Amino acid sequence: MFQFFKVNDPFRIIGVAFFLLLWTVLYLFFSNDVLTKTQLGWMVLGERLSDGFLLYEEILDDTAPLSAGIFMWIDRLFGRSLLVYEILGRLLIIFQVILWNRTMIRYRVFSENTYLPAIILLSLFHMSFDMLSLSPALLGSTFLILALSQLFSQTVLQKESSESTLLIGIYGGLATGFHAIYVLFLPFLIVVGIAISGFSFRQLMLSLTGYFLPILLISVYYFWMDGLESYIEIWPLFLKSNAYLYQPLEWIGVLLAFPLLLAFLGYFIGSLASSATINQQKQRQIMIFWLLFAGASLFFSKRQATYQLVILLPVLSYLITRFLLVIQRKIIIQLSFFALVVLLPLVSWQFFGNNDVVQENYRVQEYKGSLPAEKSILILGDEMGAYLNHRLGGPFLNYHLSKVYLDQEKDLSQRAHLFELIHSQQPQIVLDPNGDFSRLLDQYPELKRNYRRSSMGVFEWE
Repeated sequence: MFQFFKVNDPFRIIGVAFFLLLWTVLYLFFSNDVLTKTQLGWMVLGERLSDGFLLYEEILDDTAPLSAGIFMWIDRLFGRSLLVYEILGRLLIIFQVILWNRTMIRYRVFSENTYLPAIILLSLFHMSFDMLSLSPALLGSTFLILALSQLFSQTVLQKESSESTLLIGIYGGLATGFHAIYVLFLPFLIVVGIAISGFSFRQLMLSLTGYFLPILLISVYYFWMDGLESYIEIWPLFLKSNAYLYQPLEWIGVLLAFPLLLAFLGYFIGSLASSATINQQKQRQIMIFWLLFAGASLFFSKRQATYQLVILLPVLSYLITRFLLVIQRKIIIQLSFFALVVLLPLVSWQFFGNNDVVQENYRVQEYKGSLPAEKSILILGDEMGAYLNHRLGGPFLNYHLSKVYLDQEKDLSQRAHLFELIHSQQPQIVLDPNGDFSRLLDQYPELKRNYRRSSMGVFEWE
């Protein structure tokens, strides 16, 4: 057995944990000038919300409302600070690691208590630099781990627990409120609750009530702010918009290859080589279903970047821990552990995070033109570099979502609403590399009178 990380010998884990924290500090020190398009978009969104504008009603973006609220408060307290996003992300990761390992020990997921899940989960977060920073995916996954913890409790309780059943749903609903793609937790909850946890009809209804409670409260807020119609209108557009690939899929596959290999070995070898209690068999089934639903969510996400992979990390750490605990050959254990803790972060940092070709579409590039610093701007394109030194001056933050919104057929009230959106916010400079704003002006002569083309793809408010 892998004796190195037994729970009654915590001092050895401190050395490895310190090593991983050193990786985190190095990432933070050498990558503090790397700003991704997603991070800049969240900062601009937080800034715009701080100015009093309402998401979905006056700002078109696909960020979930609870995450948007977090970004708003970060802007109010710290402004556009990449360092704050990095620090808060790492604090949230530490919380997840402690919570996950505590869950493994408390509900006897493995035959012996060990700190291995914590170390492996912490190392997996270092697969990519953007996993370590604050993001909607990281915020939402925190509540999914809390929900998984409550599901595990259902496998060991000898009587029905209304509190645990309700919390499963509430945590799932909160996760969806932070990251919309986590709505796939709902079918996961139904399938696992009925097939594995043996939910009664009452328990299922209680979990579903808990799930929809946070979503209902968000809807009530938008109704109160007179933005419920826009809130309901935007989400179908989100499903229609095209996915935008920030990083090459083949590189993401390279990073995932080794952890996935160990995970599959952990499942098959662990199933054959070790006996398990009925509770542990149920827990294993929950994690396999989790792997399937989490993997499916990646195909539905519109922002294709490595930070979306955080939803996979708990189940990967569970399966890899099984592999390390079951395998008998010491040399295989040592090599696998060394590759996870040392080589995986090193390869990711050296050949993925610092590769300009790989990150070309992900990192923010400086705007090459010259713009007046005091004027607000609106960008209808993928390049967001002009937002580095300018404030957003219009409703269209997410270009891909905005393009779908602009191209769809509109009735008279929707056309009036679109005109009011632009006219009331009055972006002083519009960067229009793809001609979307030019086509929009042709539909609204009143707006066209207020804008003049100063150069190719640039309009100014007169």
